[in-house]
Amino acid sequence: MTKHKTKKGTDHTPPAPEEPAAESSLSEAVPPSKALQAVPAPGEAAVEEAPAEEAAPQAVAAEQAPAERIEALEKELGQARAQASEYLDGWQRERAEFLNYKKRVERDLEGARAIAAATILTRYLAVLDDIERALKDRPTAPEFQAWVEGIQLIQRKLQAILDAEGVEVIQAEGMMFDPTVHEAVTFEPGDGYREGQVIEVLQKGYRIGDRILRPAMVRVAR
Repeated sequence: MTKHKTKKGTDHTPPAPEEPAAESSLSEAVPPSKALQAVPAPGEAAVEEAPAEEAAPQAVAAEQAPAERIEALEKELGQARAQASEYLDGWQRERAEFLNYKKRVERDLEGARAIAAATILTRYLAVLDDIERALKDRPTAPEFQAWVEGIQLIQRKLQAILDAEGVEVIQAEGMMFDPTVHEAVTFEPGDGYREGQVIEVLQKGYRIGDRILRPAMVRVAR
């Protein structure tokens, strides 16, 4: 730098050139920090504005996600309810079928028991017939009184067994002939009897409820 002499003989460095007035006024009007923000460099505006533009779809997606999740859960709940209803219907059908099967088995067992009981009791009836015929022609001599009482005791015990099993005597004498419970041995004239009326019972008939163990053998008036 060139030095100039002054009147006093000393060196003096010339002052720096002044900045243009326009730049000075601009720097005073707008602070540097704000000037940088207000006038971004080329290329920086796109970098700063891009996230703002991308945030909108993300916010919409975030708002839609709960709605879609609720819709999916409601769909799954509907499917679960439909499946539960299907399982309930199946269980109710199976339960009804099982109850029907149980009733059918019980009915079959009861029928089998009734048939077995009827078969055994029918054999007892033949023994009872023999006892009743023996008592019908029982001896009247005093020395046979003990024998008669013993036979009567056997008859009462056997009759008690039949009563306990629900065995009933079929009413026949004096009744009108019924082929469902009576078996006609003869059809003959009968004084004082109407046509079709039972004159005499030759063998008693027995029944258990609606089941006929054996029909009554009778003589019928004609």
